[in-house]
Amino acid sequence: MPEPIIYYVRHGETDWNAELRFQGQQDIPLNPKGQQQANENGRKLSDLLGKAEGLEFISSPLGRARETMERIRGEMGLPVVEYSIEKRLIEVSYGDLEGTTQPEMKAQNRERYYYRKNNPWTFRPIDGESHEDVLKRVSQWHSTIKEDCVVAAHGAVGRVLRYYLLGLDEAEAARFPFPQDKICVIRHGHEEFV
Repeated sequence: MPEPIIYYVRHGETDWNAELRFQGQQDIPLNPKGQQQANENGRKLSDLLGKAEGLEFISSPLGRARETMERIRGEMGLPVVEYSIEKRLIEVSYGDLEGTTQPEMKAQNRERYYYRKNNPWTFRPIDGESHEDVLKRVSQWHSTIKEDCVVAAHGAVGRVLRYYLLGLDEAEAARFPFPQDKICVIRHGHEEFV
């Protein structure tokens, strides 16, 4: 039996995304641009899937992913709150870096900044997670899905999911600038951004 198709949507932009802040598990809301991106992704999914009967809709528990999912469902003409929450899809924890910008990180500790830059898959902030850590929970979640699904989650989670399903190089996967204005359709070991 073929693996389920995943229509993966990274949440829309937040002010912290625009400021290049490590956001992680901080519950930062969508900004107006992010709301527009979520609405547009909902229209794209509506064109692609119609009413999407038989598909599961799954969101990270963080507010920016949930609002993205609700806007998507609204644009698709579906009841906005009828979707499931999956805790394993919560964004990577950036630990002590959350709220810090990348230039601030570099100014505070150049050695740590360059270590992260050169080891993006395994770098783990103090009290945080690495992409490798996130892989454990994302792969556990993936083993439970049985139906095609629409997922609203995060950049690092999406990078890890792409790595896991597409057999990518770790560093390449960790550095991927996951778009907020496109849908990543993962089907049969291939991806397409629409």
